[in-house]
Amino acid sequence: MNKGEVDAFQSTDAACTVLFGRSDKSGSPTQEDICRDLESPNDEVKVAALKGCILAMMDGEKFPRVMMTVIRFCVNTECHELKKLLTLYWEIAPKYDESKKLLPEMILVCNALLKDLQHPNEYVRGSMLRYLCKLKEPELLDPLVPAIKECLEHRHSYVRKNAAMTVLYIHQAFGERLLPDGPELMAQFIEKETDTAARRNAFMMLFNEAEGLAIEYLASHVDDVPKFGDGFALCVLNLTRKVCRRDPAQKARFVRSLFAMLSSNSAAVSYEAAWTLVSLSSAPTAVRAAAATYTGLLNSQSDNNVKLIVLERIAELRAHHTKVLQEVLMDLLRALGSPNIDICKRTLEVAMELVGPRNIEEVVQVLKREVVRTRQSDLEKGGAYRTMLIQAIHQCATKFPDIADSVVHVLMDFLNTDGAMDVIVFVRAIVEQYPKLRESVLRKLLANFAEMTSSSVVNVALWILGEYCEEDLALLTEAFEEIKANLGDPPFASKAEDAKEEEFVPVAVTKNVVLADGTYATQTSVTEPPKKEVVVVPPLRQLLIDGDVFL
Repeated sequence: MNKGEVDAFQSTDAACTVLFGRSDKSGSPTQEDICRDLESPNDEVKVAALKGCILAMMDGEKFPRVMMTVIRFCVNTECHELKKLLTLYWEIAPKYDESKKLLPEMILVCNALLKDLQHPNEYVRGSMLRYLCKLKEPELLDPLVPAIKECLEHRHSYVRKNAAMTVLYIHQAFGERLLPDGPELMAQFIEKETDTAARRNAFMMLFNEAEGLAIEYLASHVDDVPKFGDGFALCVLNLTRKVCRRDPAQKARFVRSLFAMLSSNSAAVSYEAAWTLVSLSSAPTAVRAAAATYTGLLNSQSDNNVKLIVLERIAELRAHHTKVLQEVLMDLLRALGSPNIDICKRTLEVAMELVGPRNIEEVVQVLKREVVRTRQSDLEKGGAYRTMLIQAIHQCATKFPDIADSVVHVLMDFLNTDGAMDVIVFVRAIVEQYPKLRESVLRKLLANFAEMTSSSVVNVALWILGEYCEEDLALLTEAFEEIKANLGDPPFASKAEDAKEEEFVPVAVTKNVVLADGTYATQTSVTEPPKKEVVVVPPLRQLLIDGDVFL
């Protein structure tokens, strides 16, 4: 295939609006068979024949005689399925001869299209208007323009909205040639239109073809934008971005409508409005309003994908507007209530970048509450979530030493959980950095020493006690007694290894008894083995018994 053929193929493929796949592998019907079936009085036979004809033509077959048969026997049908197939047939049927002149049969086809545009059934009219959006032959569209204009005044909104869309496509394709008064026509239409979909289509036509009229209409109805529906609002946002990027001096004309759309009931509209507002203005007021909208969406939407997208937008804002976002930090932390671990992780990452002296106490209170919640409720991946919270608190204590005293005692209650290693490392850092807190922290550590079950955690705890208790004799004595009590008496081996247990031999005891009726009977009983005494072994001693060489 040479370059010319490739370009021709690409241009044809770009204009393709119909694509079918043949479900059966049977051969294509002949032209005579199709014509014979189309002449049948049975609509079902006509439908089957026209389907076969369309599929064959899509495969490259040519049926020049079929068009007249369709015009004679199918155009005036009342079968809606057949009418729908006719629009597909007109779309793919050849309309020009080899000399690029319009086929004579197209005059009759144009009359058929005109009849459907004037059909009493509104859905037949709407279907035909949708088909005309795909028609690219001006010779066929020209005689249909008056009927299209009449459809703009139809009583049914379905016809009006499709007529507005048809005007848009015709004006885009042929401009002043077929619809020189298109923009003015749409300006008059939109002023008196009450249907949201029809109004949106009309505004889209003005937005694409007559931008000045669209701006004028928006300026005169700026207070009514929230009432015009989500589709209209999204068109307004597209217009705003297009105009303001081309001419930044026009921003003031759209700010009012943007702020009104921030409070829209539609999540899509409010999200797009916030993004548009931030992209056009870096003023603190605009950023504050957008951030409030983002946090509102974050806490009101149930879709996890939406939450992650909003969090990314907030992270982008944080890069340039940290001080403004600190005002909505507490609203952002409400997202920690989500059961999804990825959302909680991303929320903590963004929040840690926004922590400051003004909000550190409130942030720590939220984190402490979340840590306690991980113990009281069954959360998905609760251990991983608890670890993330402990690490976040550690970061806060490192940045702001004043809050260390309020969090270290709470975290030390989790020395026997999944995040115990993070907690003991945090305790070690606090004891080293803040000498004033050593005594209280060491006493809390001794109180929780018997609950530690992890070997690595016990290692660090013993190192802390040995390193920092020597400064206080009373504390040193208390630590020695606590460790001694947890170790127990030597040797450090299980009782089973010290002495073999005696094997119990059951003994049968037989005796005579007197029954209730005065007769004698023999009763045999077997002695039960004595119950083993349950011995509670402290975790430290158990680790030594299990052979932990590091301890």
